[in-house]
Parts: sequence; structure tokens; C-alpha cells
Amino acid sequence: MSNAAFATTAPATSRAEPIPVGTILPWAVFASLMLLLAVYFVGAEEGATSLIGGSYVHEFVHDGRHLLGFPCH
Repeated sequence: MSNAAFATTAPATSRAEPIPVGTILPWAVFASLMLLLAVYFVGAEEGATSLIGGSYVHEFVHDGRHLLGFPCH
């Protein structure tokens, strides 16, 4: 039986390169806008501030409103 299968080699050490801000910034802006949009629909899409008529959005996010502490009744 060969010992080659059990031979260990030292792992190559390499440093992690930092990600440039220019690469992260568009994704961070996109994620922030999506988060703000989600907070709007869960927290404020109701009554006088409603952008979409009817109660479809309200009923869709109803349990999420209560889970996050937004009053709706």
C-alpha cells in the first residue's frame, strides 16, 4: 500500500483580498431600497398612505405586521 494517499501537504497560505467599495456599493444600495420597500409595504401600506387600492396588500402582509409590532386595527 502506498503512503502517497496519506501524505499531507502544507496548505497554501493566501490572504483574502478586500472587496473594493465600488463593487459592493451598487448591491448595498439595491438591498437598502428593497428593505425600505418591504418596510413600507409591511408598515405603511394602509389607509391614507395606500398606493394600491383595495385591501389585498394589507391582507397579504397582515401577519407580518403583527409580528413586527405594527398596529393595523
